[in-house]
Amino acid sequence: MDLLPQGSPERRSRALNMVAQMDKEGFGSCTNTGACEAVCPKEISIENIARLNREYMMAGAVSDK
Repeated sequence: MDLLPQGSPERRSRALNMVAQMDKEGFGSCTNTGACEAVCPKEISIENIARLNREYMMAGAVSDK
């Protein structure tokens, strides 16, 4: 999400947009329990799922949408 400094300005909107698109496609509700990682067809690691969840929570807390 925000591993490089260039991504920092758009990190909140990117997290909100990613989760909105996942909801639109009926995919998501990923938690930090590891169940998503076990069945993910793209083999997304639990570390990245946790990172997205953190960014999403932070973006929702300060969002002006």
